[in-house]
Amino acid sequence: PACVLGIDLGTTSVKAALLVGAEQEQVVAESCSRETQAYTSSLEAGPQGMEQNVRRIIRALNECLAALPQQQLQRVSHIGISGQMHGIVFWKKDKGCKWTEYGTGPAFEPEEVSHLITWQDGRCSPTFLSTLPLPQSHISLATGFGCATVYWYLKKSPDFLKSYDAAGTIHDYVVAMLCDLKKPLMSVQNAASWGYFNSRNKSWNTDILKKSGFPVHLLPEVGDPGSIAGRTICAWHGIPKGAIVGIALGDFQCSVYSCLTERTDAVFNISTSAQLTISMPPGFQPPETPDPSSAVTYFPYFNGDYLAVAASLNGGNVLATFVDMVARWTEELGLQVQESAIYTKIIKAALAQNDSKLSVHPTIFGERHIPEQLASVSNIAVSDLSLGHVTRALCRGIVENLCSMLPVQRLMETGVRRILGSGSALARNEVLRQEVERILPFPVVYGKDVDAAVGAAMVM
Repeated sequence: PACVLGIDLGTTSVKAALLVGAEQEQVVAESCSRETQAYTSSLEAGPQGMEQNVRRIIRALNECLAALPQQQLQRVSHIGISGQMHGIVFWKKDKGCKWTEYGTGPAFEPEEVSHLITWQDGRCSPTFLSTLPLPQSHISLATGFGCATVYWYLKKSPDFLKSYDAAGTIHDYVVAMLCDLKKPLMSVQNAASWGYFNSRNKSWNTDILKKSGFPVHLLPEVGDPGSIAGRTICAWHGIPKGAIVGIALGDFQCSVYSCLTERTDAVFNISTSAQLTISMPPGFQPPETPDPSSAVTYFPYFNGDYLAVAASLNGGNVLATFVDMVARWTEELGLQVQESAIYTKIIKAALAQNDSKLSVHPTIFGERHIPEQLASVSNIAVSDLSLGHVTRALCRGIVENLCSMLPVQRLMETGVRRILGSGSALARNEVLRQEVERILPFPVVYGKDVDAAVGAAMVM
């Protein structure tokens, strides 16, 4: 029987899942995950920049596929790919990659490709964004959005853009390389995440962009989520040449797709960032113009549907920053503790503390609707200063912050009956799960660590 391969190029890791079986009865036969360790410094943007080395991401992808059983990869007929939204990578069309022999068969390696400027990038300050033309889109423009990043290069480093003639998200890049696309192809989901895209008529704001000197030749063509981008031009890690490759999808939409079956379900996702979402009724159209102060955004989903999403910039990355802080303090005290050991210990300590009076507002990365509001800790009492109390309060703060963006009252009004928990941070952290169950008055069911990869495969 044929297999479907799902791939997710996330913010910190690459995941792959092999699905076997008929449509309704598909099961995950094998899955694999590899940390990318791709973060790299940005020379131009300085400390505000957030970039990743594309070679390291593709290396993690190759390692991930090499770890899957060869005999199953040889039966792959379709490949679905999702990844982190909003970000942008530039490349040269005729020199985007070179195919080389890997241990498990041919694989591609990036050639003339820029760094990936991720969704976490902070180089476009509110002041800079206010100088840009107003988009004709239902989504407010924010730093880390692909089109905003292009404007930044246009104004600060125009020579950079002259080196490249193609651009896309990191997963658009992978699809373009696998199928040797002459012009990158992007799904409506990813296009909406870049800004300057009208989801109603599925087109870029070309007139607005051209007037301000934006290099519109860099914009990919746009297709519907679930459509086919092309076929593999080469055998790839044993996957036969000619396997069908779907258009690249948003990782969040794929996480939701892997578990959302009823319109009465809400999805609570915590991976690097965090989202709480409900599906909008069929036929719903988002407003013509965005409300910049609203915490809820409407994400294009599948078949013309939309999701109402509280998309927080603060999720597992907050815990990672806390762990990093503890590691640095420990080092300054002359001790060495591995970050993985700190994670295990703080979660264990928090599980021993059932409650904490500490109140942590965890928005160290700001939020798109209030970028200037950072984190704070209040209600500090001597009795709540242990590592367990602080970690417990931090986990609760992450959940409460998301629930303040899409309140329980609204979930009840829209008829939500159940919460589906997904995302790697939620899968790995029992304290977060306890807080979700404590704060939300609904039964909670959990997904797996590879939800987005599974969703990308299911779409195919």
